[in-house]
Amino acid sequence: MLWFKALHLIAAFAWMAGLFYLPRLLVYHAEEETGSKSSELFKVMERRLLRAIMTPAAIATWAFGLLTVWAGGYLEVFPGWLLVKILSLVALTLVHLWLAREVGHFAADQRAHTHRFYRMVNEIPTVLLIIIVTMVVLRPNF
Repeated sequence: MLWFKALHLIAAFAWMAGLFYLPRLLVYHAEEETGSKSSELFKVMERRLLRAIMTPAAIATWAFGLLTVWAGGYLEVFPGWLLVKILSLVALTLVHLWLAREVGHFAADQRAHTHRFYRMVNEIPTVLLIIIVTMVVLRPNF
């Protein structure tokens, strides 16, 4: 079980790094002119971050997290803190999927939002991370 936990944490750190960085890239990309050299560079950076780091890390986070739940015997007694953590992870996954869609829009030079919007979106993973870490460390009874 400890190996599952360690691999879960490593994958989660990589995923969170991407979730913090990709919205920031979108902030900078939204400030660039469509078709410019820097805009094209951002497209490559966003695609590589999403496909090579974030998505594999998200899959590994879920896989090793579920293995940890199974190995830890939490399927028999499912505590409330774990439910809140999993719901927060579902929300984080939805943010990931939405960001992937935004990367596709930017790749097609379709920009629906301003750089200010992406600055606000950049805070969502932080809020969810705070909830997740609080649940795992404090394990409140409810």
